[in-house]
Amino acid sequence: MTRFAYFCGHEQWQPEVLVRHARLAEEAGFDMLVVSEHFHPWVDDRSAAGFAFSTLGAMAVVTERVEFSTGVTTPLFRYHPALVAQAAATLDRLTGGRFQLGVGTGENINEGPLGHEFPAYAERAARMREALQIMRRLLDGEKLTFEGRYYRTDRAKLYSPPIGRVPIRLAAGGPKSAALAVELADGLVTSVKDPAETMERVLDPARAVAAEMGRPPPEVLATRWAVFAHDLDEAWEAMYSWRGLRAPGRLHAVDPEELRRRADEMPREEVLGRYPRVSTVDDLVETYRPLVTELGADIVTFQVAAVDQEALIGLIGTEVLPRLRRLSG
Repeated sequence: MTRFAYFCGHEQWQPEVLVRHARLAEEAGFDMLVVSEHFHPWVDDRSAAGFAFSTLGAMAVVTERVEFSTGVTTPLFRYHPALVAQAAATLDRLTGGRFQLGVGTGENINEGPLGHEFPAYAERAARMREALQIMRRLLDGEKLTFEGRYYRTDRAKLYSPPIGRVPIRLAAGGPKSAALAVELADGLVTSVKDPAETMERVLDPARAVAAEMGRPPPEVLATRWAVFAHDLDEAWEAMYSWRGLRAPGRLHAVDPEELRRRADEMPREEVLGRYPRVSTVDDLVETYRPLVTELGADIVTFQVAAVDQEALIGLIGTEVLPRLRRLSG
C-alpha cells in the first residue's frame, strides 16, 4: 500500500515553523515527512534556509510515529559522505529508527556560495558513486578505509550507529541516475511534472535495470508540486518563496537575489505554468492519483503551497489521504 508524505520546505519556512508543521502533519495522518536540505533558498526577499539536520532532530522530539527523509541532501561538496552517514545514524537514533536518507547530485545554489566548483553531471555522478559506497558501508557498521578518486577514509567508523538499516534513496530525473540508484541505493526519489514522462525517463529504465540485475523493482518516492489557490493572485502569493525555481539558469545560480530578479521579469503565468493549480479536494485527489495508480509509487509526497499552510495540512489529512489510500488498495 502506498504511503504518503508531507514536504517541509526549508526554503520558505523558518525551522521553528517547520517543527510545528511536522507535528500537525503527523496528527493529520501523514506517514512521512520529507525535509529539504539547502544552504541558500530560491529567492532572497521572502525565504529561509535553516540547517535541516538540526530541524530534523527537533521534529523527532515533537512526533512519535511519522517517518523522516531528507529530500534531498548532497553528500558531495559541503559535506563529506562520511559526515552525512554520521548525521543519518544520529537521526535514526533520535527518531527511534524512523529516519531514511535521500541524496542527490545537487544544485550550485548550495555549493557555490561556499566556494565549491559545481562540475558537470558526469563528475557529480562519479562522486555520487563513491559517496553511496562510503555511506552504505559506514551505516552498515564497517570500519572503513576507502581510497577513491574524490573521497578517502582512514579506518572511519560510526560509534553512534543507527538502530537498524537506514535506507538510502537517490534522486533521479533521468535514466543514468535511475540506473545508479538501482545499482547502489535502496530506491529512488523522483520529482513528477508529467507522470508519463517520469515513467518513460525514470521508472521504466530503473525497473529494466533491476530486472537485468535480477533484483526487485526499486522503491520509489515520488514528489509533485501543486498550488492550492482559487485565482492567479492567490497562487502567486502561495508560491512567492518558490518563484525562483522557474527562473532561467536555476541549476548554476549562486545568489537567490539573481533568481528573484529573473523570476520577477517573467510573466506570472509563465512562472506558475508548470505547477498544477488546484482549488478543491477533488483537484488534489486527481493531481496525486496518477502517482499512485499509474506510477505505482511506494511513497507519494505532497509538495503543496497555500496561503494558509496549516489549514491545508489538515484538509489533506481529513479529505484527501483517505481517498488516495482507498485507490492504493
